[in-house]
Amino acid sequence: DIDCSPSLGSLETGNMNRVREFVLLGLSTRVDIRDVLFAIFLNRYVLTLLENTLIIYLVCSHSELHKPTYFFLGNLSCLEMRYVSVTVPSLLVGLRTGPCHVPFTACMTQLFFFISLICTECTLLASMAYDGYVAICRPLHYPLLMRPQVCLVAKTTCITILFNCGPNVLNHFFCDVSPLLNLSCTHVALTELVDFISAIIIFCGTLLVALASYSAIGVAVLRMPSAAARRKAFSTCASHLVVVGIFYSAALFIYCRPSRIKSTDLNKVLSVVYTVLTPMCDPVIYCLQNREVHAALRKTLH
Repeated sequence: DIDCSPSLGSLETGNMNRVREFVLLGLSTRVDIRDVLFAIFLNRYVLTLLENTLIIYLVCSHSELHKPTYFFLGNLSCLEMRYVSVTVPSLLVGLRTGPCHVPFTACMTQLFFFISLICTECTLLASMAYDGYVAICRPLHYPLLMRPQVCLVAKTTCITILFNCGPNVLNHFFCDVSPLLNLSCTHVALTELVDFISAIIIFCGTLLVALASYSAIGVAVLRMPSAAARRKAFSTCASHLVVVGIFYSAALFIYCRPSRIKSTDLNKVLSVVYTVLTPMCDPVIYCLQNREVHAALRKTLH
């Protein structure tokens, strides 16, 4: 619903009033599959929380994991628990009850935390890539370069001041940038420009750091005399590159475009990839071939 009563300030322009709440249509409007999707995503959400909680516990409780690599891994797990908790609950509510009404302030708050966390994750993934580069390519300098001392809002503001005069229906499962831009009835060129530039700086900047680090790692691995050491290093880096590739591919496709996105169904599918699937898979991929984490887990279980 739209509150059409007069209000103070600049809420009224001509005969149009600012939208006071949004209606989230959710991931799917098909009633026959919503219960199945609800069970699937609830299971994935709980699994993500348990996986990342376990990693945080292992890193904090075992002194052998008090190293920069696991410092980043523990922070990534903590970040992703918050990350999924910003978006997935609204996804679950939409699947359980259907389209839901979200106040304007709550929608902007969700958008603020989502943008903050996704930008932080980009920076953290780049930092983890650089950590791997230092560990493999400059092992003698590792204690110095990766010592603990070393170890967004502008976009949200621009979107908040846009004038939404109706309709107020978001074809999405959370308050994301592109669906909100599609509803604005004012000129959004400045906001789209801010969105595009910030995406280029944050996404592409951190992606270049990650790719440069993994490229240097690849060159260093190829120079290793032992075939077994090369296979181990390549398998570890390949799993990390899968995580980085999936996350950045989906995020860059959605955000690094200076125009409104029209393919809303594809937008929602890609959003599921980096808001649900990536946080669930990251702990498994990063720890799958890590002997120190395996040893700490066995010690905890025994």
